[in-house]
Amino acid sequence: MTMIRNLAVAVAISFAVVAPAQAAEERKFDAAAFAAAQAQGRPILVHVKAWWCAVCASQGRSVKAAITSAAYNNLVIFTVNYDKEKAVMRRFAATKQATMIAFRGTNQTGRLDGVTDRAQIGTLLAASVR
Repeated sequence: MTMIRNLAVAVAISFAVVAPAQAAEERKFDAAAFAAAQAQGRPILVHVKAWWCAVCASQGRSVKAAITSAAYNNLVIFTVNYDKEKAVMRRFAATKQATMIAFRGTNQTGRLDGVTDRAQIGTLLAASVR
């Protein structure tokens, strides 16, 4: 039994070592935190999404795949609830779910509406960290 337990621990440790770590910080949109991130000159992604939106889910998977690089260690992803945060959407001139807006500090570096192409999403994210 001890040998099986030791083997299980060894396997768990090996997976923990090789599993990619998510480098970016993801949080619900908060105006004060957004302003602080902008003031610090951090790369920012604002993602307007809905729980029921398949396009939003696809975008989320593409973002998670892209941000495993150390280049995104300082990235902050603010999620905006399409169904509940209409005032925040107006602030960013977002009229629909599946909108992604990238910033480098206070400068908007790009925007995608309804795009699921991984390369385009990668380009959007890369523009925020340059």
